[in-house]
Amino acid sequence: MNKFIISVLLVGLGVLLSLPVFSITYYTMVRTSTPQFCASCHEIQPAVNEWRTSTHVNNEQGFVADCMDCHLPAPHDMLNFFYQKTMHGMKDVFAHFVHNDYDRLKARESAYASFKNAQCMKCHRNILYIPNKRGAMLAHRDVLFTRAGYEKRCVDCHKNLVHNSSEVFRYKQYENTYRGLGL
Repeated sequence: MNKFIISVLLVGLGVLLSLPVFSITYYTMVRTSTPQFCASCHEIQPAVNEWRTSTHVNNEQGFVADCMDCHLPAPHDMLNFFYQKTMHGMKDVFAHFVHNDYDRLKARESAYASFKNAQCMKCHRNILYIPNKRGAMLAHRDVLFTRAGYEKRCVDCHKNLVHNSSEVFRYKQYENTYRGLGL
């Protein structure tokens, strides 16, 4: 009976200690997963400003894909998500305090090199069913059902969608207007 009581007390103590630790960790992860937090570093501010003018924020569906959606694995893959988020954060803090010069082009290329199709597919799940765009459907089919040796990544074709300087906010429903204005 004595071992049972000790076991129950140890489990209870474990729950009591783990709940605040988990809550604080979760709260920290949520608070540091916003574009506003990312923009708090002056190196990242231009990227966040470019993101704000992109179709990942301004689109006819009203959906907003933020930093975490593209740069981290899906949150349901919790261990990998927390690991990757921690590693990104430590890398950014290290670069902020140790490197005097921040090479945006190098950072951009490094980010694009690390992207996996699964990150894009978190939001773009229906790319095989695009009404009135047969060519796009066939191109996407080649990416999703590729033959060995012919692998493609979403960013191979869609590399310049988000982090580009722009004077205007691009809304899909006004694409013909932009072309007519030479934008």
